[in-house]
Amino acid sequence: MADAKKKKLTLVQQQYQELAKSHEPPRPIAMNFVRAFLVGGLICALGQGIQTVFIHYFGFDPKTAGNPTVAVLILLAALLTGFGVFDRIAQWAGAGTAVPVTGFANSIVSAALEHKSEGYVLGVGGNMFKIASPVIVFGVAAAFVVGLIRTLIEMGG
Repeated sequence: MADAKKKKLTLVQQQYQELAKSHEPPRPIAMNFVRAFLVGGLICALGQGIQTVFIHYFGFDPKTAGNPTVAVLILLAALLTGFGVFDRIAQWAGAGTAVPVTGFANSIVSAALEHKSEGYVLGVGGNMFKIASPVIVFGVAAAFVVGLIRTLIEMGG
């Protein structure tokens, strides 16, 4: 596909792209992996710590402590995004901040902040749910399929 795209470019455009590519600094791929691993691991460890607090201090059992843990992680990610901290962490850590719950909260709050000047209903609400809608639809569909498979397994076994 890159060759097909290259054929559409003029000779001067091709030469320019090759020159620009030769001056690009090399990407620190190994360091990016390490940063993503560390930050993703820290987010997960924080979640585990929060869940442990709910179990030991609030009387939740391990099965029911998951929901409030997720809510706290979403709240923390939303607050950090609102204060501009999450974006700086994400810029340093890359994919490590894409842990599903915190990454989703960040994307929702970022969209809301970005479109705040357009008003609360059409700006914040409308654009916030442009990002949330596909995730919610996929989540509901995946939950339905998993529930259906579990039901079929329990009926057969």
